[in-house]
Amino acid sequence: MGLGSTAKKIQTLSDRAEAMYKQVKKLQQRVTGLEEKADETHETVTRLDHQLTEQRALLLAIADEQGIDGEEILAEAAIDEAELEDETDAENADTTTAESEPAAEASETTAE
Repeated sequence: MGLGSTAKKIQTLSDRAEAMYKQVKKLQQRVTGLEEKADETHETVTRLDHQLTEQRALLLAIADEQGIDGEEILAEAAIDEAELEDETDAENADTTTAESEPAAEASETTAE
C-alpha cells in the first residue's frame, strides 16, 4: 500500500513538473517574441527619426530659399505646443480636484 501511494505521489509530481516546464517554455517563447518586436520597433523609430531630421532640414532649406525664417516658425510652434500642454495639464488638474472634492465633503459630513 505504501509503495503504490508513493508511486502515485511521484507521478503527480512528475505531471506537475511537466506542466510547469511547458508553461516556462511558452513564456520563454513569448519573451523572445517580445524582444524581437521591441528590436523591430527600435529600428523603425530610428529610421523614422532619421527621415524626420532629413525632412526638417529640407523644409528649412526651402523656407530659407523663400526668404522665410524657418527657425522662428519652429520656435513659435514649440511655444504654442507648450501652451496647449499647460492648458491641458491645468484642465486635468481641475478635473482631478473637482472629482476629489465630493469625497472630501462626504468625509466631512460623516465626521460631524
